[in-house]
Amino acid sequence: GCGKPTAATTLLHLEEPTGGEVRFQGEAVADQSRSERKAFRRNAQVVFQDPDSAFDPQATVGESIADPLATHGLRDEERQREIVADVLERIGLSADDADRYPHEFSGGQKQRIALARALVLDPDLLVADEPVSALDVSIQADILSLLADLRDELDLGILLISHDLDVVRQICDRVAVMYLGEIVEIGPTEALFEDPQHPYTEGLLAAIPDPDPRNRGGTVELRGDVPDPIEPPSGCSFHPRCPRVIPPDDYAFDDGEYRAVLDFRLALRDDDIDTERHDTATALREAYDVPETLTDDDAEAVLDGAIDDLLGGDRERALDRLEAFATPCERDDPVLRSTNERQSAACLRHTR
Repeated sequence: GCGKPTAATTLLHLEEPTGGEVRFQGEAVADQSRSERKAFRRNAQVVFQDPDSAFDPQATVGESIADPLATHGLRDEERQREIVADVLERIGLSADDADRYPHEFSGGQKQRIALARALVLDPDLLVADEPVSALDVSIQADILSLLADLRDELDLGILLISHDLDVVRQICDRVAVMYLGEIVEIGPTEALFEDPQHPYTEGLLAAIPDPDPRNRGGTVELRGDVPDPIEPPSGCSFHPRCPRVIPPDDYAFDDGEYRAVLDFRLALRDDDIDTERHDTATALREAYDVPETLTDDDAEAVLDGAIDDLLGGDRERALDRLEAFATPCERDDPVLRSTNERQSAACLRHTR
């Protein structure tokens, strides 16, 4: 739900951006004339996720691949067949496959054919939207290897969209991590994997399964649900789930204490606390992993008073008390900025 496919279709100008600017080879796409836009369409092609829905079942593979050639003015059928044969062989199929129909091919073969159709115009940029997620694991490696070979052989720029970080690491030189429609970190692939600069990136990497038991037990856990992207949280949109959320300056919390207190406060704000089920202070603390006593005496007094108010039926007074625990992360919008020589991140921890 972070908006990766929407970003891709917007970059290709299949959707109008609501803000910002798309530039291709230094030129603003929005300012292009009709002929310039047609040239852009030729130079920027796309492969979508599901190869099964990518083709007209009544058209041969050759006809589907040749369709962009006709659209862009090449009507010579003999020349079309030559180009189709060449591109089919380039992606690992036979020129004779041009006369077959989509249902005669496996999912992996159909994705190769989708690549052939995207490459038939010799583009400079290929947008690959989850190109292997619909395929069997045994086939994914072959398609990724093909993409890498095409990138090197054709000097092809590839914008790969994927939720699978293993896929990203195999093929990408640089990575942009998105959360709720915004880029929260960007940098070279190996740098980002070895030294993530944003807590969301840390959480994603910690969640990657590792067969080596010595490497298990990531230190960062992403808790809670992804908020509604139509109504994102104020400030840093990741703060309701962030394991490294910044505590207020007025109190000294031990590791983990503040995250638990903030979870309690946010649940109260959203009216998600069942005081019939959790009808004692101890039960409330246990439900939200809040320690029996906070390290900071002043913070403990505020929390204790808020719990008393809540159990006494005064939710609004409890909320008012807990405003003392507001985080800067819900107030201030982080800006994507350099955190070292190679990476940039949108996180307030890098500005404090």
